[in-house]
Amino acid sequence: MSSASVAIPVITPPGQGRGMRVFGDEVEFVITGEQTGGRFTQWIETTHPGGGPPPHYHTREDENFYVIEGSVEFFQDGQWTAVPPGTAVFMPMGVVHAFRNAGSTPLKMLITTVPSGFETFFDRCAEEFAKPGAPDMARIVEIAGEHGIHFVHP
Repeated sequence: MSSASVAIPVITPPGQGRGMRVFGDEVEFVITGEQTGGRFTQWIETTHPGGGPPPHYHTREDENFYVIEGSVEFFQDGQWTAVPPGTAVFMPMGVVHAFRNAGSTPLKMLITTVPSGFETFFDRCAEEFAKPGAPDMARIVEIAGEHGIHFVHP
């Protein structure tokens, strides 16, 4: 979670968030924990066809998804469920979940984690992905664990 304690008003015009590329996705942080006093982080994530994280759970935050466009399937309770754009999805901490772009066009979602801190995880992973050659996936799993994110085999 962010060490900030004071929330400030935020207006982030389209395309003006802090962008990065991580896990093959484009991420634009539109509201950060620094701005919300650690209350939450919000970003727009664009995932290419076939992309998405493996099943995992969080020990530090709840995760909320709003599907803006594209074809997505969510994994929860041992099964995949297709949902259309306009769908809201809530995954509380401790629940094993995942998502995948099941279509042939980019998937765009608005994602919020409560409390904040997810941007720090992405920052650290982006550094690993930016290194020459393929990323050290064992290091990525280690970083995830340091942020309370644990991958599981369904």
